[in-house]
Amino acid sequence: MSDPAAGAGGPAGARSLKFSTNGIPSANRMELWSMHNAKALIALDIRTMDESPLTATEINLHFPSIRLAQVRGSAQVIERNEKFIRKHPMDVIGVFFALKGEAFFYYPGGFETLRPGQAVIYDADRPFMRGFHRGVEEMVLTIPRDEYLALSGGKPLARPVVLDFHKAGPENRYVLALAQLVRDALVSRPWSGAGAAPSTAPDPAVVEASAVELLRLLVAPKGAGIPEGYVSAAKCFIDDHLGDPNLCPSQIAEAVGISERHLTRVFAETGEPPGTYVLARRLERAAALLSDPAEGATSIAVIAARCGFASQAYFARAFKARFGMTPLNARREARAEGLIPPN
Repeated sequence: MSDPAAGAGGPAGARSLKFSTNGIPSANRMELWSMHNAKALIALDIRTMDESPLTATEINLHFPSIRLAQVRGSAQVIERNEKFIRKHPMDVIGVFFALKGEAFFYYPGGFETLRPGQAVIYDADRPFMRGFHRGVEEMVLTIPRDEYLALSGGKPLARPVVLDFHKAGPENRYVLALAQLVRDALVSRPWSGAGAAPSTAPDPAVVEASAVELLRLLVAPKGAGIPEGYVSAAKCFIDDHLGDPNLCPSQIAEAVGISERHLTRVFAETGEPPGTYVLARRLERAAALLSDPAEGATSIAVIAARCGFASQAYFARAFKARFGMTPLNARREARAEGLIPPN
């Protein structure tokens, strides 16, 4: 059932909504599922593909501008035809990130088959039909059309744009970063009182700004990106390559599609040079691994190497400088607190 949960997340704030068909009589599920989507995401004409009862869950995050959602459900078809759009205009652009299962996407004049690891950007007020014959699992981002047009330089979205986010590469680096940002925001949800600890919870204002600027990099005329978008894409690449001891600013800049000098400039606006950020992320990951029950039998040397440290001695010094204790003491402390089992 719908379970609104509002919470403050800094000056911009974010509001969390949840829906589940669990506990709802089968005869009422479709109506309530449609009502939730109309209120929390996009109004849809929804039908099941057989007589099996609908099962569905959805987590929504509402920011001042954008909306995010994590959607799971059984086989279904969703549609917005011209008559339905006239009755339920949305004035939003949607970005749909497919996580599992194939889906068909019909629109006037065309057809797409969407696979896991692909995203489609489409105007919700242009007719479309989407079908999930094996069920749906996806993430969604919506943004008001006028804000999208400001990002795209005024270019309307007449046809769907299909992008890949399942692998790194120059052609999809920005959509990959956007998908990871949306995923992390939905998993953490600190503004609804669940998930990440306060020290690691993302700031809602930063999440929203980063998402908007990554979307700008995807849809704007070439060269129209601004620092926030490039920094978000760079941080995504860094997190994916922390285990590479040779990770360096030139490699990061090339992956993001800007010069090393430009990378240094955009990071300077965050107050932290690229190299400093890389070291901080490596140490944070190492600290997480040292307190992870699943890594209790992994040696400290192996953890150091997995986090990109070529020298265990340097790792120990840097770790102590950051956390005030050695890696060994951090593991002992985790064992004392019962976070990981004793030897």
